[in-house]
Amino acid sequence: MRPVARRDLAVVGVGLAVAGWLVVRAFYGSLPAFHWWQPVPLALLAVAEVLGARSLRARLTTDRDRRRAARSGEAAALQPGQRSVEPVEPMLVARLAVLAQASAWAGAAFAGLWAGALVHALTELGRLTAATGDAVAAGVGVACSLALVVGALRLEDACRVEPDE
Repeated sequence: MRPVARRDLAVVGVGLAVAGWLVVRAFYGSLPAFHWWQPVPLALLAVAEVLGARSLRARLTTDRDRRRAARSGEAAALQPGQRSVEPVEPMLVARLAVLAQASAWAGAAFAGLWAGALVHALTELGRLTAATGDAVAAGVGVACSLALVVGALRLEDACRVEPDE
């Protein structure tokens, strides 16, 4: 499995930003109001992926150190404050890698759509009263979506397992 290309994510984000801007511009009056809390699930998923990446990286490092110690005949001593962890299942790492890639693509898509809505809301700030709230919601949406992309890329990076020496 190859890592997600950052350039491809940027192309999706920019392309959907243009498409989102065109759709919002055409149907702005008939769309339901944007609320600041709508993109919050993206931020929650981003936090979960960052925490998962941190935990997985620590477990894989511990597992790798144990294997090295076993090959060299040493006893794998635990560091102060370190607790024993179970070895990581290879299928878990594969599933997390797939989740990370899917989240990166979804985050890029949502970032583009929210950015398109943000651009339109910013251009309407002086004319429409609802544009202020919509701009805030779209700004939060862009931030949450970009956080999801960053979290997904960190999780994908944590899923890389270096070959044994």
